Amino acid sequence: MLKHADVWKGIDRLAREYGFSASGLARQAGLDPTTFNKSKRVTREGKLRWPSTESVSKVLTATGASLSEFVSFVTDSEGAGVYRNIPLIGFAQAGASGFFDDAGYPAGAGWDEIPFPGLPDPYAYALEIAGDSMEPVYRDGDTVIVSPQANIRRGDRVVVKTKGGEVMTKLLLRQSAHKIDLQSLNPKHEDRSLAIEDVEWIARVVWANQ
Repeated sequence: MLKHADVWKGIDRLAREYGFSASGLARQAGLDPTTFNKSKRVTREGKLRWPSTESVSKVLTATGASLSEFVSFVTDSEGAGVYRNIPLIGFAQAGASGFFDDAGYPAGAGWDEIPFPGLPDPYAYALEIAGDSMEPVYRDGDTVIVSPQANIRRGDRVVVKTKGGEVMTKLLLRQSAHKIDLQSLNPKHEDRSLAIEDVEWIARVVWANQ
């Protein structure tokens, strides 16, 4: 059963996930900036006020989030402080076979594990950066957390694996039905443009331990 407090926590978590305040999220969705203010969640008479289905639909459209992602924020709104073990692999190993399935989910038995606060994505995993090809954004020894189920938007940092076994972390410039354009994190390295048929999977970087 949905609780009033959990639904509003879901709105707040959605806003934080996409880099907005509650009022900023409302504005981005074309709503009155005060729509999600905490003062409007309960009337003066003490009656609970719920976000409308129309306002939820508008914020999902504005952020590109899926309904299932929003529901995960509602149902797991207290889970951010709960740790669970997630798979960890060295970045240099990620191109080898046996570590990922065709969808880019961690697979096989070659993974180490690290504890990390609970994420909505049960397939989230960690990659340990090796070398200097991603400096100054990521340095040797940094760890990035990757969420295969997270929505990907222009400007996100992503991990891409090609069908040839190459794995790279770059900034997504644009994605069309035919190709993916990527910007290198290290200005000394060239940007890349990959044909869709050459990409095995692409996943969003949601956090980095630096």
